[in-house]
Amino acid sequence: MNQKSSKNVFDNAPFTFAPDGVLRREDFSRKRITWMRDRAKELGQNWILSHEERDASRLEAMKRITPGEPVWVFGYGSLMWNPAIHVAATERAQVFGYHRSFCLNLIFGRGAPDRPGLMLGLDTGGSCVGLAHKIAPEHVNSELDILWMREMIFGSYKPAWVTAQFSAGPQEALTFVADKTHERYLGPQPMGLAAKRIATSEGYLGNNRDYLYNTVKHLDELGIGDGPLHKLEREVRRIAGEPRDE
Repeated sequence: MNQKSSKNVFDNAPFTFAPDGVLRREDFSRKRITWMRDRAKELGQNWILSHEERDASRLEAMKRITPGEPVWVFGYGSLMWNPAIHVAATERAQVFGYHRSFCLNLIFGRGAPDRPGLMLGLDTGGSCVGLAHKIAPEHVNSELDILWMREMIFGSYKPAWVTAQFSAGPQEALTFVADKTHERYLGPQPMGLAAKRIATSEGYLGNNRDYLYNTVKHLDELGIGDGPLHKLEREVRRIAGEPRDE
């Protein structure tokens, strides 16, 4: 039986996404997630969390939060440049014990079942430099609700409290790490395979390679030089025939 493309399944969605793939606050609501869950089941995907499961995960994580205090959220992928939540401040931060890795199978958003891509996750080992966003105390409940609808639709991440190193010193921050027990977790991928998947994958939010390009662009802005993702970007651009503007 031929498998439907997720891009085609979402063509008749009763809502719209920004044409450039940028996520907005209004893209995250229970009504939309319910609709997405139903479409996912049409594709044979049954591992989307229920509203109750997602809420329980959020409330468990929030037990660490002191009422009246802000919350820092550590971003390492699209959360760096497209948080889609109210942010009071943003700072460079580094987390030890994890590194960013294209380790998750991607068949929604910037991928499809017939053109699967790869999604970033925090995998164990090493360290990761990213951007931490500060949520003001009065917005913690509303913004974490949106954040959970963004990051915890599929349950392929685990919320984690980590010690992030800021310029002023260590600070506890919330982040989302890859769940190695989840069926979407693929682990480290060979360079050639990862590049081919990212170069050719596309879904209703756009193509997978723009996600990589944006990540590398922000790594450059953070002063991170020629690392693994830069090498991956060069190979993806070679396959896609998209030379980088200098």
